[in-house]
Amino acid sequence: RSGSRMEAPQGRAAALATACLSYSRGGPGRALALRAVTAASAQDIDNVGRKYHLKLVLEDILDKDNIVNCTAEVLYHLGNTNAAPDVHFEIEGELKSTDEQDNTFYNRIRSLKEELVAQDIPDSHGNVPPEMEPIRALAQAAAGYVVWQNSTEDTQYHLAQIKHVRQVKRSDDYLEFDYMVLLHEFVSQEIIPWQMTVLWHPQHGVKVTQNSRQ
Repeated sequence: RSGSRMEAPQGRAAALATACLSYSRGGPGRALALRAVTAASAQDIDNVGRKYHLKLVLEDILDKDNIVNCTAEVLYHLGNTNAAPDVHFEIEGELKSTDEQDNTFYNRIRSLKEELVAQDIPDSHGNVPPEMEPIRALAQAAAGYVVWQNSTEDTQYHLAQIKHVRQVKRSDDYLEFDYMVLLHEFVSQEIIPWQMTVLWHPQHGVKVTQNSRQ
């Protein structure tokens, strides 16, 4: 990781910022992961909460050459509020276009004779079949939303596995998937099953319409 050992709270804030970036910029053709934290500081804001200022290096795990720098601010609200943390980020430069991958995936799913159903991605050996990579990348982007909405300063969630995914038939242009995923919470070491209903369209990105802890 980075040269100096990162403080745990800064690491959690960096993981949260990465989750939000994944939700906003990820999809079947792009899976963003935190590669390094190059700078991190925290400030306490009276009666509001704690704000982290971060400089991150992200990589696309589907395309290892695609590396971007990013600055982010994460504000955790004081007290036992149910408000999600405020996350703002700015990417330096451009992420590579994934139009081609997205359209290929979209057309492949649209042309299936029967709705897609799959489970255990990755399997117990950590393997993901190549045709399931976009399904996992989409889950990672969607999980970014769940992580963002449920994070506090003391949590760090990570998508561990898709237990089950089922495509839902729709009459419009969107693809819809019903996911049951396992989230790993690093601080408590809990593995939490979570249901997510996910819409996706190449032009409109990822949208989580419903999610619930199981």
